[in-house]
Amino acid sequence: MSQNKTIQFEHLGLIDYKEAWDYQDKLFTGILDMKARNRHAAPEAQEVTPNYLLFCSHPHVYTLGKSGHESNLLINEEGLKAKGATFYKINRGGDITYHGPGQIVGYPILDLDNFFTDIHKYLRFLEESIILTLKDYGIEAGRIPGLTGVWLDHVEQKNPRKICAMGVKCSRWVTMHGFAFNINTDLDYFNNIVPCGITDKQVTSLAKELGHELPMAEVEEKLKGHLANLFEASITKD
Repeated sequence: MSQNKTIQFEHLGLIDYKEAWDYQDKLFTGILDMKARNRHAAPEAQEVTPNYLLFCSHPHVYTLGKSGHESNLLINEEGLKAKGATFYKINRGGDITYHGPGQIVGYPILDLDNFFTDIHKYLRFLEESIILTLKDYGIEAGRIPGLTGVWLDHVEQKNPRKICAMGVKCSRWVTMHGFAFNINTDLDYFNNIVPCGITDKQVTSLAKELGHELPMAEVEEKLKGHLANLFEASITKD
C-alpha cells in the first residue's frame, strides 16, 4: 500500500482541553481501526490511512503525563479555581505542563507508517520545526541532552529556559498529543507547577524574548511550513 504524505490541517481555535482530547482520540482511534481492517484485507482492498494536524489553544489547564508526579502541581483545588484553571491526568508521556491562551498547541495525529517508523526521529522533527520557526525570528534554540522539548541557552546553559514542551502517545505507529509552543503566553501560570518535573530551569515565551507580542497566525504559518518540509508532506485544509 502506498504511503499517504498528505496531512489534513484543522484549527480548533480556543477550545476546552477535554473537548480537544476527545476529538484527538476519535481521529486516533479511527486510524487504528482502519489499520486493523487493513491487516485482514487483500492488498487491493486496503484503505489509505489519513494524517491530521490540529492547532489550537486552551483555557488555563494543567496536564500530567503518565510518568509524572502529582506533587509537581503546587496548588490545590481551591487554588485552581482561583486561577480559573483545570487539571487533567492524561495518557501521554512526560510530566506536568501548562496550556493556556497565547500558546500554539499542536496535535499531530499521524500514521508514521506513511513517513518513517522511528518515534525518536518523530520527536526530533517536532523539535526541529520549533527550532526553525524561532530561527525565523532571529532566536537560536536547540536541545538539551536527556530533556525533550526546545530550549534557549541550550549550549552554555547559564540560563537555560524552555520555550516548547512536548509529550506524545504512539500506538501501532499512530501518534497523538504533541507540543505546546509559548508565544504570547502568561508565564505566571508556570509558577504553580514544577514544569516537566524540572526544578532548576526556567520557562520563556517568544514574546518575552523579543519584547513584544506576535501575531499568532503568522507564527502558525511559519511552523506549518517547517513541519511540511521536514515530513516531506503537503498540509491541506479540509
